[in-house]
Amino acid sequence: MSNPDAVPERPPRFAAWLMEPMQRNRQTYIKVAIAAAMINIFGLLTSLFTMTVYDRVVPNNATSSLIALTIGLAIVVIFDFVLRTLRAYLVDVAGADIDHEVGATVFKRLLALRLDLRKGSTGALTALMRELETLREFFASATLTAVVDVPFIVVTLLVTAAIGGVVVIVPLIMIPLVVLVGWLTHPAMDRLSARAMSGGLLKQSVLVETVGGLEMIKSAGAGPLLARRWAKAVDDHADSSLRQRLVSSISVNFASSANTIAYAGVVVVGVTLIAKNELTMGGLIACSILAGRAVAPLGQIAQMLSRLTATRTSYRQLQELMSTPAEGPEATPLKMTKIEGRIEFRNVSFRYPGAAERALDGVSFTIAPGERVGLLGRVGSGKSTIARLILGLYPPEDGLVMIDGADIRQYDPPELRRHIGAAMQDNVLLSGTVRENISLGRAEVDDEELVRLCTISGTHQFMGQLVNGYDLRLADRGESLSGGQRQSIAIARSLAGKPKVMLFDEPTSAMDAQTEDALLQRLGAELADRTLVLITHRPPLLRLVNRIILMDRGRVQLDGPRDKVLEQIRPSKAA
Repeated sequence: MSNPDAVPERPPRFAAWLMEPMQRNRQTYIKVAIAAAMINIFGLLTSLFTMTVYDRVVPNNATSSLIALTIGLAIVVIFDFVLRTLRAYLVDVAGADIDHEVGATVFKRLLALRLDLRKGSTGALTALMRELETLREFFASATLTAVVDVPFIVVTLLVTAAIGGVVVIVPLIMIPLVVLVGWLTHPAMDRLSARAMSGGLLKQSVLVETVGGLEMIKSAGAGPLLARRWAKAVDDHADSSLRQRLVSSISVNFASSANTIAYAGVVVVGVTLIAKNELTMGGLIACSILAGRAVAPLGQIAQMLSRLTATRTSYRQLQELMSTPAEGPEATPLKMTKIEGRIEFRNVSFRYPGAAERALDGVSFTIAPGERVGLLGRVGSGKSTIARLILGLYPPEDGLVMIDGADIRQYDPPELRRHIGAAMQDNVLLSGTVRENISLGRAEVDDEELVRLCTISGTHQFMGQLVNGYDLRLADRGESLSGGQRQSIAIARSLAGKPKVMLFDEPTSAMDAQTEDALLQRLGAELADRTLVLITHRPPLLRLVNRIILMDRGRVQLDGPRDKVLEQIRPSKAA
């Protein structure tokens, strides 16, 4: 089994993420196939039992033979029950194992997704991950074993021909008709399945957007707009699903009708043969049972093909995600145990996906290890974009972003980010406890370190007064806390692990002046030997830095010592 902590470093081979887990479970599927084969053989024995009783036991009143045959049939029934139960269990085991491996691989690929190549909204990606359930249901479904029953159709027809002769013509006619109907409905099923999935993704997108922004929707009066979007998405999805189920039912119902026709046809043809003394009563009953068994697997195959269409559509969507290049180098990445904290931008240009203008245009600067730099500028000047590029969230369009003299695209992204503590504008907290949100499962953050970090960030002032304290469970995104409290926890989280580089993007925008002043006093000593990149519009925070880079329209306008740059800015503002 693959290492669950390893992140895929390159796009996987075609379908390897799905085929490899299936291959590792091939021994289980071989056992399932053997069990299915034995079940089919037992089915033949049941029809032969019926024929023997009618042709041999009843005319001769052979009670002892009936007892012996009944005992034999009872043994067959017991083994049939055991094998069917075992087959279902083995299919479930294989399906659960495949679900575990495939789910872990797809989730790791989602975590490694390059943000510049991301497609669709958050809701669409969430719905896409739910398509894993479609794959799991297919591989954990007993209908998958219907494939094993197909070769036994030939065996059943041969036994039917041996017993009833020309009676076998009836199922021989019905089988191609069932296959033909299934083949004719398959293209429509493919199209409708794709439409139904698109409708489902749209529904999920609207739902996630609504739940995630419920407070804003209520306060801004956006409910009617989203209600219309939801109603349209529901109607479109319902229409596609209805058509899909209708087309799917055609092949399934035709297979069921073919089974009835085959049974009745065998009886009609068999009666004429009995009249000519070419077939016995027991042979007729056995042939009617066998005819049903010959056509019945095709009904299961029709159901399986219906599931297969939905599964294939899900697979295509997931394969598109899995084929999207992951962040990080294709070759072996650099994994640094520590960094010095030197940051360099060399003629960096960057444009967000779909944007008309560049967010950065030819930006160049160098930040020495341990230097504290403030990024100033108007809204949209490119300050936050610089922070995202330092974190490797986006690759530059042109130029180089370097840390310790190496292009950040050479580093393993998760390893690089272990050395960078970031508190960004959007302070998103995870559902779970405050302790989990700060430590993020890192072993080096014990209780003593947790309290120290929270004392620095100010979190301890409000968490230390609660009964459950750091075990307080937060709602989604930490919405039960105030904006300042969320910022305080985000700062504590960024300091965890003592990263060498710190990125602060408006870290105190929701704090009052007194809380902010106390925080800055504590941060001054904590950041003494670390590289700091601070993005802010608040003058008090500038006392943390000794250098300022002024950005305007994606370009560096001024770069120099803090006091000198501030003197140049103030006259321009006064003017």
